[in-house]
Amino acid sequence: MPRNTATSAPYRCTECGWTTLRWVGRCGECQQWGTVVEAADKTGIGTQIAPVAPATHRAARPITAVDTRDTPRRTTGVGEFDRVLGGGLVPGAAILLSGEPGVGKSTLLLEVAVHTARSGQRVLYASAEESLAQVRLRAERTGALHDELYLASETDLATILGHIDDVAPDLLIVDSVQTVSSAMSDGAAGHPSQVREVASTLIRVAKERALPTILVGHVTKDGTIAGPRILEHLVDVVCQFEGDRQTSLRFVRALKNRFGPTDEVGCFDMTGEGIAEVPDPSALFLGHGEPVPGTCVTIALEGRRAMPVEIQALTIPTASPNARRIVSGVDGARVAMILAVIEKRLNLKVSACDVYVSTVGGVRLLEPAADLAIAVAVVNSMRDRALARGVAAIGELTLAGEVRPVTQAAQRRTEAGRLGYATVVDASSGHLAAALRDLVPHASGRLHDVPEF
Repeated sequence: MPRNTATSAPYRCTECGWTTLRWVGRCGECQQWGTVVEAADKTGIGTQIAPVAPATHRAARPITAVDTRDTPRRTTGVGEFDRVLGGGLVPGAAILLSGEPGVGKSTLLLEVAVHTARSGQRVLYASAEESLAQVRLRAERTGALHDELYLASETDLATILGHIDDVAPDLLIVDSVQTVSSAMSDGAAGHPSQVREVASTLIRVAKERALPTILVGHVTKDGTIAGPRILEHLVDVVCQFEGDRQTSLRFVRALKNRFGPTDEVGCFDMTGEGIAEVPDPSALFLGHGEPVPGTCVTIALEGRRAMPVEIQALTIPTASPNARRIVSGVDGARVAMILAVIEKRLNLKVSACDVYVSTVGGVRLLEPAADLAIAVAVVNSMRDRALARGVAAIGELTLAGEVRPVTQAAQRRTEAGRLGYATVVDASSGHLAAALRDLVPHASGRLHDVPEF
């Protein structure tokens, strides 16, 4: 019996194409909610596509004959954003910038827009979430006013395309792609089919006109980009804007970049006047007072950028059978493991103390390279001794108490030396006890209490 190339399943998932005979709220393949809709046409390959001869200027040619001089990068005027993009904007590039509400995406893009306008390029900022007056008020507060910066408050895709024809911009910013709708697709704005249609059309226009386009995307509760996953595959660059509302520090990371590396990180500081670049964030995560017991500096990597981060620990003896473990900026599970290693391998009664571990400046450390610094800070807090300035600890701690090397160790040591950390204790010590003995000459306090580990 010949295989039936079409199916009569009346419902289809707009996310992955899974079909079903009856409507369900959750896709049985990709497990997405609300993506199963009634299929207008039969799915599967029902017809064959006839080949079409390409135009002369679109004919295939050897890769060695492709000229890249027509696609130079253009700076955005914001150095930290250029770093993440790989050097600047590429003509025709489609960039997706996502982040939590209120983190500062619109403020950053307004800064990019005004710098581009000041360089003589025309910018069209299409805001589908705010009115023109709201954008103007924020621009006045941040000093982002320029005659070459055009604003449009539109939620209809066709109208935005009309603005592109009228303004003829050199940079297009759409804020946001989930709030724009198209009459060519069913459903309300933000529906997966609408997001796919809007993004596909804008990206096609960007490629045809060599127009750099930045799309703002919403995120879900778990921090992923809202909408169909195909949205991330359509664009050339995916950037994540991260930050904590309790602190002014912001990070921009490249999750995908067809024109550059994906391990670069841009640092920004949110101020009352807008967003400011932080080209050297070294001093943001360090204490500025005299060294006190329970502190240790480690060299963390944010992308390819090495930064010193101070870790502080406080231990207080307690009579409670359940000692408290409070952490901020570090992984609580790893801290619990490190405390267990300290008690077992160094014979220190950490279980009889309330332990508080935190980073300075609100930075969050998830890499194991901070294990040794956490252990040193806890032990120094229990022994009431302080490390001298210019001492750093880098290393991953195992359950056996061994100090293992970490990634980019040479770069971390180089950055530590550049910033004035002459003494770096790392995996060369071999064991936690040996690392602590190496730090004794650089410590001050009750040195007669230092145990023989």
